[in-house]
Amino acid sequence: MKVILLQDVKGTGKKGEVKEVKDGYARNCLIRQKLAVEATNANMNILEGQQAHAQHKIDTETENAKHIASVIEGKTFSTAVKAGTNGRLFGSVTAKDIVKLIKDKHGLDVDKKKIVLKEDIKTFGTFEAEARLYNGVSAKFKVQVTELQ
Repeated sequence: MKVILLQDVKGTGKKGEVKEVKDGYARNCLIRQKLAVEATNANMNILEGQQAHAQHKIDTETENAKHIASVIEGKTFSTAVKAGTNGRLFGSVTAKDIVKLIKDKHGLDVDKKKIVLKEDIKTFGTFEAEARLYNGVSAKFKVQVTELQ
């Protein structure tokens, strides 16, 4: 009997695969525990629709990430912060602050978890940063920290 797996099943296959299994195993185990459905024409059409939707979502997210990467690649984002007498900042410049700079300057939404800093920004200067936006899509940029006047 052909079945469409609804979840990963150890020893049988992964979610979304169409597998040929024995009738008893399909009826008594897979279908009863809602791990699979029978591979009828209607169920196959539903599966194809779900796969097309998932691929479309991946394509749009990749396209969006490439657009953001092309905008921020090589740019320098400047911020002014308070500091003590010895030149050390009160606190540090975090990924959240960098995301706010990108949003203010270009109007782009970037998740703070996708910003990667090589080192903590606790002094004045120019620092390298990277935005890992999607699988295989990243952009390198600089963050310049100056003293608030």
